[in-house]
Amino acid sequence: MTSTTLYGLPNCDSCRNARKWLTAQGIAHDFVDYRQAPLPAATLQDWSAQVGGWKTLVNRSSTTWRNLPDPVKNPQTDDDWLALIAAQPTLVKRPVLQTPDGVVSVGFSEKSYNARFG
Repeated sequence: MTSTTLYGLPNCDSCRNARKWLTAQGIAHDFVDYRQAPLPAATLQDWSAQVGGWKTLVNRSSTTWRNLPDPVKNPQTDDDWLALIAAQPTLVKRPVLQTPDGVVSVGFSEKSYNARFG
């Protein structure tokens, strides 16, 4: 990976805010719409490991999560989580930021981005 990459959805306010912040700071970045370009299982597993697990990577307060049937909301294995995200890619918290060193973070706040890039 040679540049900073922001993963998310183009109409997501948090993703738009993160993109604006990166641009304003002069940080070159690529944007990947993960609904249009589904993520490989290995990438999702790496992200989950880096951010502290599936429960951190998946937005369990989202409308998408709340509308899932209760039995689906209790994945037990990596494969269960991966199948859930494959079926509902919008469950991944947004945005996911990956810097050239491979380090990943989820969500956007000016404070966290200032700390990360400061």
